[in-house]
Amino acid sequence: MSIPATETSLKEFLLANDEHYRALASEHHQYDERLHELSELSFPNTDEQMEEILLKKKKLHLKDQMEAIVHKYKSSNTSH
Repeated sequence: MSIPATETSLKEFLLANDEHYRALASEHHQYDERLHELSELSFPNTDEQMEEILLKKKKLHLKDQMEAIVHKYKSSNTSH
């Protein structure tokens, strides 16, 4: 199975074929939805503000993990 050349098609390939990448993307999406909900609050309380900070950090960590998977696939594709 060949690995797609463009970044977008590679991410689509990973969503369809890599369970770990798909799980990370799903969790990232859930955090994004919750952050959107929190951003809609006119006057978030302290707990909601802390949740927003924590979710942003978790979301960034997931993105880093996803990018590492993309990089791994890219480098394995170029080494063959």
